[in-house]
Amino acid sequence: MSAPWGMRFAPSDGAGCHVILQGSCRLLPPDGEQIPLGPGDVVFLPHGRGHAIADDPATPLIDVVQDQDGTWTLSEEPPQGTGPATLMLCGAYRLNRARAHPLLTGLPDVVHLPARIGTNAALRSAVDLLGAELERPGPGSDALVPALLDALLLYVLRAWLHEHAGQAATGWGAALTDPAISDALHALHGDPARSWTVEELGARAGLSRAAFARRFTTVVGRPPLAYLTWWRMTVAGRLLATSDLPLRVVAERGGYTSEFAFAKAFKREFGVSPGRYRRQAAQGI
Repeated sequence: MSAPWGMRFAPSDGAGCHVILQGSCRLLPPDGEQIPLGPGDVVFLPHGRGHAIADDPATPLIDVVQDQDGTWTLSEEPPQGTGPATLMLCGAYRLNRARAHPLLTGLPDVVHLPARIGTNAALRSAVDLLGAELERPGPGSDALVPALLDALLLYVLRAWLHEHAGQAATGWGAALTDPAISDALHALHGDPARSWTVEELGARAGLSRAAFARRFTTVVGRPPLAYLTWWRMTVAGRLLATSDLPLRVVAERGGYTSEFAFAKAFKREFGVSPGRYRRQAAQGI
């Protein structure tokens, strides 16, 4: 984009991301002060709140709209600018807000990772690779770009966690830096079908049952076994939406020996039966 230019993004269910490859601009959040951005800067907006980005705060903004095929376009032709040029990547990750990952819900409205020498080397490498692939597409670019975008998101989250390690008292930022809670989460995620007990999880953390339960509930926001149920249903929903595994197998992977008990728990969590959920996912509902 050559100045003057300005784009306005409406609120959405997705999480937005802007990577400045060349030049400079300003991020204009709905609340708070504008954020100057330069080459190598990465901005992640996890909650889908509306925002704008422009060469200058005074520049008129053009709405960015999403077409039915998922592509993003400007609602009107921008003026032919003759000022300094800015090259950037603007993208979005589609999310199911009803099952938002606890790590995302704990992030601020704007995650700004400035390009600083000697920091976030992996994130910088991902940005460089993505920029090069977009500038000079080659064989396999259709597969590489989505993979690099996925990698970019993970590196953004890692960089934010690293910069804010130890600052959060609750939430996943705190959970992942608390050895006792982190170990328990890894265990639950790694084997959700297992009949975990609070005593067993507490023993892994070197804590009594009561002490572990209090600590887990305070940091994560749910009691251990309530979190296990939530995670089992999350896994089950993913399997129903992305595979044709029989309901019996989905139930077993969620730790249920009875399809009836699984279906009852699933409907309590999602409001629909597993079969209907699968049909709705296939129809894109």
